[in-house]
Amino acid sequence: MTNVLIRNVDEEILDRLKVRAARNDRSLQGELVTILERAARVDITEGRALAARVRRRLAGRIHSDSTALVATDRRR
Repeated sequence: MTNVLIRNVDEEILDRLKVRAARNDRSLQGELVTILERAARVDITEGRALAARVRRRLAGRIHSDSTALVATDRRR
């Protein structure tokens, strides 16, 4: 495996990462590796293609105003 050095990390971000690592029962290094692995798996192109397919499927349909539905639900 290769080592990676990240410089100039803001202290507040580092503190939040340490808290996140502790919450997940991992070391800071383990948490960072997990974050990098997940980020490397994400392919934004696939997400955009899925969104485009959904938009095409819903094109031309009339949708209700969700604001009115939420307001009605809250009055119950």
